[in-house]
Amino acid sequence: MLTVIQRVTTAKVTVNHRVIAEINTGILALIAIEKNDDEKAAQRLLERILNYRIFADDNDRMNLSLKDVQAGLLLVPQFTLAADTEKGNRPSFTCAAAPEKALRLFVYLQTLATETYSNAQFGEFGADMQVSLINNGPVTFMLRTSPKN
Repeated sequence: MLTVIQRVTTAKVTVNHRVIAEINTGILALIAIEKNDDEKAAQRLLERILNYRIFADDNDRMNLSLKDVQAGLLLVPQFTLAADTEKGNRPSFTCAAAPEKALRLFVYLQTLATETYSNAQFGEFGADMQVSLINNGPVTFMLRTSPKN
């Protein structure tokens, strides 16, 4: 699984002109599910997102995790993030999981997040979403997990 995480001061997801998810300070995570991903990769990815130290401590060093600061988490499915962009001028999606598998794993990730972190919100799988955010820093990282991790 692949994610781009962004430390935000605010983020929200709108579908059909209706806000379906919104957080203040926290992490916006764009989630891509690839062909070989499984539940173990989803568990590890969530673990990394929750524990990745990108928030400032008292010395203004990135030394605190989302769990440490108890900020918001917004997970948004992002199919296009799984694109192969190595060649040509058009992305290839051969690395992306089939929609049925991706939906199953995103729902699994949602369930895990809901069970383990009380301040989680979610985008809508397969929807035409408008995502707005204010990136704090800007601070942005790409994390990847695989079934073998």
